[in-house]
Amino acid sequence: MSTLKEQLRTDLTAAMKAKDELVRTTLRSALSAIGTAEVAGEAARELSDDEVRAVITKETRRRAESAEAFAGAGRDSQAARERAEGEVLSRYLPTQLSDDEVAGLARAAVAEVAAESGEQPGMKQMGQVMKKANAAAAGRAEGGRVAAAVKQALAGN
Repeated sequence: MSTLKEQLRTDLTAAMKAKDELVRTTLRSALSAIGTAEVAGEAARELSDDEVRAVITKETRRRAESAEAFAGAGRDSQAARERAEGEVLSRYLPTQLSDDEVAGLARAAVAEVAAESGEQPGMKQMGQVMKKANAAAAGRAEGGRVAAAVKQALAGN
């Protein structure tokens, strides 16, 4: 079993004992999503910590989108609840990179592709650059932020 999943279970037990309803329901929901991911596909399997982090990231993003939708519909209490659940889940994710750090990763990925190909990459090589930049970000930045930084770095060359 992944250590992150075990940590979620331990924290769920602690939340139940402390009668912390927000944390309890949020962690139950996250563990349910992890369980669903484990049985998805051809055969059931244990998820690695990185895969568990990916599920938690997806759940956190889903909470943010729901909060935005609720706020747009004038349902502020439900929006606040979704934001609070997102904050609980974000405790289990690595610290997000700043915009400057993401831009630095993008520039480094462009330089790496340039060194490999022997010429300065353009927009046609964005896929290659994105692959390297996403690997360097390792889940510490959303794909959209990385893509924007890569486009910026490629346009600046």
